[in-house]
Amino acid sequence: MKELEFPFDSEFIIKKRKSLKRKLLADGNSRIKKKIAVFGGSTTNDIVVYLDLFLLNYGIEAEFYQSEYAQYWQDAMFPSEELLSFAPDIVLIHTTNRNINTYPTTADSREQVSELLETEYARFEQMWQKIAETYHCPIIQNNFEMPFYRLMGNKDCSDYRGRSNFITRLNEKFYEYADKTEGFYINDINFISASYGLQKWSDPSYWNMYKYAMCIDAIPEFSFNLANIIKSVFGKNKKVLALDLDNTLWGGVVGDDGVDGIQIGQETGVSQSYYEFQSYVKSLKSLGVILTVCSKNDHENAIAGLNHPEGALRPDDFIIIKANWENKDRNIIGTANELNVLPDSVVFADDNPAEREIVRAQVAGAAVPEMDSVENYIINLDRNGYFEVTNFSADDLKRNDMYKANAQRAAQQASFADYGEYLLSLDMNAVIDDFTPVYLQRITQLTNKSNQFNVTTKRYTLSEMEEVFKSEDYIRLYGKLTDKFGDNGVVSVVIGHKNKEVLDIDLWLMSCRVLKRDMELAMLDRLVERSHEQEIKTIRGYYYPTAKNKMVKDLYDRFGFEKISEDENGNTIWELSVEGYKAQNKVIKVGGNEPTD
Repeated sequence: MKELEFPFDSEFIIKKRKSLKRKLLADGNSRIKKKIAVFGGSTTNDIVVYLDLFLLNYGIEAEFYQSEYAQYWQDAMFPSEELLSFAPDIVLIHTTNRNINTYPTTADSREQVSELLETEYARFEQMWQKIAETYHCPIIQNNFEMPFYRLMGNKDCSDYRGRSNFITRLNEKFYEYADKTEGFYINDINFISASYGLQKWSDPSYWNMYKYAMCIDAIPEFSFNLANIIKSVFGKNKKVLALDLDNTLWGGVVGDDGVDGIQIGQETGVSQSYYEFQSYVKSLKSLGVILTVCSKNDHENAIAGLNHPEGALRPDDFIIIKANWENKDRNIIGTANELNVLPDSVVFADDNPAEREIVRAQVAGAAVPEMDSVENYIINLDRNGYFEVTNFSADDLKRNDMYKANAQRAAQQASFADYGEYLLSLDMNAVIDDFTPVYLQRITQLTNKSNQFNVTTKRYTLSEMEEVFKSEDYIRLYGKLTDKFGDNGVVSVVIGHKNKEVLDIDLWLMSCRVLKRDMELAMLDRLVERSHEQEIKTIRGYYYPTAKNKMVKDLYDRFGFEKISEDENGNTIWELSVEGYKAQNKVIKVGGNEPTD
């Protein structure tokens, strides 16, 4: 919904919040359901109201638990039966600098201030550990915004007795904990409050009258920032940035002005702005964002513009370059198909409002940020949080190389008349084995990102996956695939729950970048082998239909399972006898876990 994307009008959202929610709930989109507990150090009612809106817009339907006013510590340390039975999927700790118990005084020694800092930090760490032990779910903790006054003036930030200094040091300790603790995330209200304007954000009248830790108009911005963390945790990030060229990546029209006439580089303020935007876009590659071009242009002119000596981007930075005179909505859908991702994985950046409106209308789920002036391009992309980082794996660093290798595979496929011969020519090798700690983060990522090839669409947090990893009640498999073009990384996950002589499949998914490579057959062969070893007689598979996973509706049928039931919603149950099963993979060499040092 355009009204809920940055930059948004907070006053409009506050005024229209009920009608916006009705519109979202009536849009027919499928959403995942999550339980969110909010432990507040101040009033949280309105935060929940706007957080609910932004999450609905991200495809998450939330049920909330809120602690009573300022009871965050009590709820964390001594949970009620109501809270325990609520069993949250994620916990938010909404504390601000007003919840710091004791600040230094000008009479304190360095040792006293250091002791005070450790005491204040220990209180929070004890709370985080208790929450993690109780709920085994992700935790989001606010850092602290700067105080709205400085007792010592400018020296307040550098003197060990200053409040600003104390808050900075306390924030640093929070960051150290986040850096070493999986499933723990910082909601950076220090940045958001500074960006909003600290004086307006911290208007004391809202605290004195309502016990709001920020002014009312700032609450939607706070909730939006928080929603970006939550949607990233639950796999709702975008994957692809599709970019226009003329007046988006450079100033001017390369076909009319020529390469020498476009604005990019260090000569003027405008050309510097375009260079800075190109540099920002290039840096997104390091997060695993897939870069593509979607431009109405002659291909030769597009390549010439991307090779401009003063530019930061080059043609090799893009996985797909669609520079032609087709409608851009068709090009975006074509790009998504070539990448084996859904169109709603795409962010489309274009300076032309007419083109943006067409894509919004024609490409369901694609994000289309406002690109009104080059000086705002970075801010509008960045603050929308399309590519918010919560978990970051080695595969993320290699994603662009993986998709480039896929393009090489597609080119080679065109030279083969027989598809089986093409698959054999790839010289594919797979590691398929029980989970290992080194891949748990990537495995968890896959459960939250894979939608098309995911028969049950079950999602796991890292702590939940660690519980599965430790349990003897499961057969677990991950699949890692390499071929002569490169390493695809961990691309498939199967989790089966043992129930005497039956194995119930809780999760079966695969990354779409290795579709039609017979990896699913290799996974099935290994699953049957492991089931036989553990005296499982029957493997039972489940398919739960969603708007996104129709491609695996008949997966079990193709595997040779027998359908034993189907309900009115299309949910199906399938069974396969382990005895007498014949291996189906003919093209992938399969081994076990790689040796570790």
